[in-house]
Amino acid sequence: MPHLALYTFGILKSPLADPAPLTREFYESGEAVYRKVSQHPGYLARAEAADGDRGMLFEADWGAWGEFAVPTWYDKGRTVQTTALAATLSLWTDLRPAFDAVYTGLHREALNRRYDWFERTEHPNYVCWWVSDGVTPTWRDGVSRLEHLHDHGSAPHAFTFHHSFTPDGTLTRIKGIGPKSDQVR
Repeated sequence: MPHLALYTFGILKSPLADPAPLTREFYESGEAVYRKVSQHPGYLARAEAADGDRGMLFEADWGAWGEFAVPTWYDKGRTVQTTALAATLSLWTDLRPAFDAVYTGLHREALNRRYDWFERTEHPNYVCWWVSDGVTPTWRDGVSRLEHLHDHGSAPHAFTFHHSFTPDGTLTRIKGIGPKSDQVR
């Protein structure tokens, strides 16, 4: 049975290493959000650095998730001191559990504060796609599909919750998820 891959990407207003209160708040709240999301029904796994160091995104060993990559529009730093981004890559059993995890609870609360932490851009901030059972999506897959979504809109290859597709490529509508903007607002 196919699984849903979900890649998220945002450009932070300041580097993760910035000691400012808002940056610390984002960094510290992220741990609680990750814990809660990982307990959500339908959650399978997320990319984590093999050494557990969240500060070294570009140099970390991500194992089967591949080498860390970012979209072409990211133009900030790539060192521990200058990296100003947040990205996630996860696997889910289906669309509904992933949608519910993103739009409820602690993650919903964080989304409500996103513009305190993230720059507003004209680029999508997440993308979904289906992978075969046993396949681990890579960071490069996520970046490629996010860029495809930006350039071409939702398609079976790269889509949003609001314009989603079944594993066989059929346009689908999940109860409570209707066509909206491709960007979470």
